[in-house]
Amino acid sequence: MIDTHAHLYDVHFQEDITLHIKEIQEEGVTEVWLPNCDLESWTDVKNLSTAYPDFVLPMIGLHPTYVKENYLEELAALKVELNRNKVVAIGEIGLDYYWDTAFAEHQMDAFKQQCHWALEKGLWVDIHCRKAYADLIKTFKLPEFKELRGIIHCFSGDAREAKVLTDLGFLLGIGGVITYKNTTLFQDIKDIPLSHIVLETDAPYLSPVPFRGKPNSPKNIPLIAQKLADLFEISLKELVQQTNQNANKLKAISGY
Repeated sequence: MIDTHAHLYDVHFQEDITLHIKEIQEEGVTEVWLPNCDLESWTDVKNLSTAYPDFVLPMIGLHPTYVKENYLEELAALKVELNRNKVVAIGEIGLDYYWDTAFAEHQMDAFKQQCHWALEKGLWVDIHCRKAYADLIKTFKLPEFKELRGIIHCFSGDAREAKVLTDLGFLLGIGGVITYKNTTLFQDIKDIPLSHIVLETDAPYLSPVPFRGKPNSPKNIPLIAQKLADLFEISLKELVQQTNQNANKLKAISGY
């Protein structure tokens, strides 16, 4: 199983990362893809991917909630690092209007710039979107981004948005939320072909049931996979084969 989005460099895992990676692998996880947040976190992402090159795959990008007054400086520094290092994707990038919209214009500028990085480098994008799906879709429909591909990480839109985004060629990242009792997530994705679904944990966030409220881990991917298999009424083996195939197609775009 491939975890397409986990912050394995987070402080929750740093005390004994070697043991934790061993436990993750024992649960059948073959790869963990690391989204970056800003210039500071890039050092940890790079170091971990260097230490475990066959298991940990790095992304690079400026997360929308980290876009502040100095975002142009951050982008410039990250662009230098992008030119120096091999990454699987540009991410996590996107739009987040949940907490406030004070930097909405700056977020959009950073988002578009980084989407162009992906196109220039032959990479895909890992997208964070919260309370901003209308602007996200509007942006992706611009002619300049018609070739862009990637994952809508932790998809939280509605059924219409799911269809529009997958019709545009994007995959939906599904994690622990699918196991929550009151979620409408499955109703929103049930008509989406499995060819547009990938697995993720977003560890240490969004732990699946029965670990909700505790730090999440990529070793919980089997719980998410089994829940999805049950909901789509297919075997776990079929679900894992399809989602791995989807993830590997994206990885091939980047030549990683």
